[in-house]
Amino acid sequence: MPGIPSHALDVDFPEHLETIKRLQKEDLQFRSSSEIYHKLDKQIRGLEERGVTTDDNHFNALKIQRAHLKDQLYQRICHGDRIH
Repeated sequence: MPGIPSHALDVDFPEHLETIKRLQKEDLQFRSSSEIYHKLDKQIRGLEERGVTTDDNHFNALKIQRAHLKDQLYQRICHGDRIH
């Protein structure tokens, strides 16, 4: 059975790879937020691989947190595209 897919920014937004790399390098807040996002994604994938039930409140809260953080990062990525 294949592993649980990653929701890494470069995987989900390959068309913005150069902007993501630039922001990681130049924007401390973006880098910090994306590191938190990637740790959260890894934690969620670990729970999914262990078969946590979908009605687990903690699991669902983590997924909601990941979605909100991803949205914030995506908005910053889009804004970063307009800057350069």
